[in-house]
Amino acid sequence: MAINAAKRVLKIERDALSRLINRVDKNFKKACDLIVKSKGRVVVTGMGKPGFIAQKVSATLSSTGTPSLFVHPAEALHGDLGRVMKEDVVVAFSNSGQTEEIVKLLPLVKKIGAKLIALTGNPKSLLARYSDVVLDVGVQKEACPLNLTPTASTTAMLAMGDALAVALLEMKGFKSEDFAFYHPGGNLGKKLLLKVEDIMRTGKANPLVPENMKVKEVLYRITQARAGSATVVDKRGKLVGIFTDGDLRRHLREGKNILEEKVSAVMTQKPIVIGADRLAAEALEILRSRRIDEMPVADNRLRPIGLLDVQDLLKAGIV
Repeated sequence: MAINAAKRVLKIERDALSRLINRVDKNFKKACDLIVKSKGRVVVTGMGKPGFIAQKVSATLSSTGTPSLFVHPAEALHGDLGRVMKEDVVVAFSNSGQTEEIVKLLPLVKKIGAKLIALTGNPKSLLARYSDVVLDVGVQKEACPLNLTPTASTTAMLAMGDALAVALLEMKGFKSEDFAFYHPGGNLGKKLLLKVEDIMRTGKANPLVPENMKVKEVLYRITQARAGSATVVDKRGKLVGIFTDGDLRRHLREGKNILEEKVSAVMTQKPIVIGADRLAAEALEILRSRRIDEMPVADNRLRPIGLLDVQDLLKAGIV
């Protein structure tokens, strides 16, 4: 029974969304143009379950470059209407278009001078008549067997709200970098904002050794720094190589006693180097593609200024 009920619900809601596609017309374009040309914000409102959908759509708008806030219609009648300005566009969610709290707001919104967009299942409702643009999100029936609980209707509202947000995103030329700016704490924000210089190892954590230093001393420096490698420099302080745990194992496997050797004889020459201003995500891609764990960070004169370890990327949440 439960499985059949779930499938029935999903089919009803799927069909409701399919019918919605053909309603994306000149009114949808007009709604987008109203918002793009507005010098204010998008004030979203709705009562009950449509109100919850309205809050989600408002959050999506805000995170994709369209400043938005949610105003509860009942609270608006008790002072919160002061948040609505003439330059704003009000987007009202109501399936019936006759919701008492919404209807009471209509003349007040008009008096303020804000534009009004309706997302409603009743294009002949009071809400629709007061609105500058009407987006028809009506459904043939709710997924609820009693045809009472908002289910398919709220799904249609959510989908149309998302369509509106994404269309505005594209019209404004909103890019992934912009998205990252509004989501600095998320994974995408880190990937698009965090630079190598923000996470590279410096100072004592970045062992720099001269090319004539013996390997046993280099290993001591690496251990002190709790690193996986040491960057090798010449007399002028210019980067000439890197000595890693892999280099050590490789030579030991060949049966060589390298502890007394100069590091220049066993290091990896001309290693992959990255600049401090590069994105951490780019660094990760280089490490992955080259199958290496460490990479020196150098300036444009090839002087080492840091060390990047794959573990640093893990800690930063880039991986």
